Amino acid sequence: MLKNWLGLSALIVALDQISKILITNHFSYLESLTVLSVFDISLLHNAGAAFSFLSDAGGMQRWLFTAIAVIAAVSITRLLKKHAKETLFALALSLILGGALGNLIDRINYGYVVDFLLFHWNEHYFPAFNLADSAITGGAMLLIWESLMEKKHGSAVS
Repeated sequence: MLKNWLGLSALIVALDQISKILITNHFSYLESLTVLSVFDISLLHNAGAAFSFLSDAGGMQRWLFTAIAVIAAVSITRLLKKHAKETLFALALSLILGGALGNLIDRINYGYVVDFLLFHWNEHYFPAFNLADSAITGGAMLLIWESLMEKKHGSAVS
């Protein structure tokens, strides 16, 4: 069972890295392509964390966020091993693990994370993101949902 969840994480890492390679091979930094009136593909670099948090911290954030991602990956892998049969919980953890590892690869290789999905409404832009960020967000949403379902049904994850 654990192998399946780790396989899903590996698939997310692969899809994330392939998408980033495609974007970086076909776009110059800051180049943008309008796909829809509310969506652009735009090659951006994020040296910080979510919403560019600490992006101007002088370089220390690279190693801080690398360390956090490594600790998170080890912790999530342990949780997956312990809870591999709890489908929703394990799915959420697998998504988060795959996303964290996808962004970790960028941070180690480049010192920043490659972002390219950019939604906007007129001149109001949501922070750019990538497939790894999407997996992390989806996993976090599943964890919240699972937590709410536990409260509703009175059970707890052991």
